[in-house]
Amino acid sequence: MQSPYSVSAVQHRAELEQILVLQRKNLKQELAAEEMRSQGFVTVRHELPELERMHALAPSIVAHQGHELVAYALMMPRECRDLMPVLVPMFELLDRLEYRGKPLKEHRFYVMGQICIDKAHRGRGLFERLYHEHRELYQQRFDLIVTEVSVRNHRSLRAHERVGFQTLHTYRDETDEWAVVGWDWSLSRAGGQTP
Repeated sequence: MQSPYSVSAVQHRAELEQILVLQRKNLKQELAAEEMRSQGFVTVRHELPELERMHALAPSIVAHQGHELVAYALMMPRECRDLMPVLVPMFELLDRLEYRGKPLKEHRFYVMGQICIDKAHRGRGLFERLYHEHRELYQQRFDLIVTEVSVRNHRSLRAHERVGFQTLHTYRDETDEWAVVGWDWSLSRAGGQTP
């Protein structure tokens, strides 16, 4: 059976605008506590100029059903660290972490800026498809993808584990408790297992 979804890199500015619409519907400040617990949420609100600069460095991945954008996974290379002041502490933390016996910053990695699926389209494999499209597009350039997930966002943590992410570090800041998770593509290419 053919999937009703197409998954690809962002091609047009209109898709960036549609990302922002979907993002705003799923921000934690827009959702009731029970919905956040059961459905997950996104934390950071982006603006169009930021997304355009991110996209100019490396396009993000989106999913469509027909003409409707129903999911996105934002690509955030390390060069994006100064685009959003709210994310600078995360990048500073990543600079201090170690992975597989050496500083994380010595690895070829990028940050998943945010992943979100419209509520009506969840549970249909889009989360995995978005991440696998990231790997397909970027595995020659990067070995590792890293992101932060609120430890309260159980749905997102479970979904990341299913894809292949493992927790590298946990910490608490003034807003939440976070798990830094990573998916090491270099190990899968070498036939190894993530530590």
